[in-house]
Amino acid sequence: MAKYVELNNSNFEATIAEGVTMVDFWAPWCGPCRMIAPVVEELAEDFEGKATIAKVNTDEEQDIAVKYGIRSIPSILFFKNGEMVDQMVGAAGKDVFADKINALL
Repeated sequence: MAKYVELNNSNFEATIAEGVTMVDFWAPWCGPCRMIAPVVEELAEDFEGKATIAKVNTDEEQDIAVKYGIRSIPSILFFKNGEMVDQMVGAAGKDVFADKINALL
């Protein structure tokens, strides 16, 4: 069973550097973040070996959130080979996230 990658200052850049990465910026107190958490876990399983699914706890990793201008959570950023290519703010269905990932593969 695949699991999403928990990102922090020490592994963020290396994780997004190659391939397609979806990063969910979230916080434990955020209702919509908790609502999409199972979806993020399912996506990590579905895209194992094809794309990296990751999460950043904005309470613990404020530097990363500031760097990418995260003002609302959940914010989902999509990276391809280290470059941010798309972003979404707010909760969405699994198919919406999957479509965006598939479009980048």
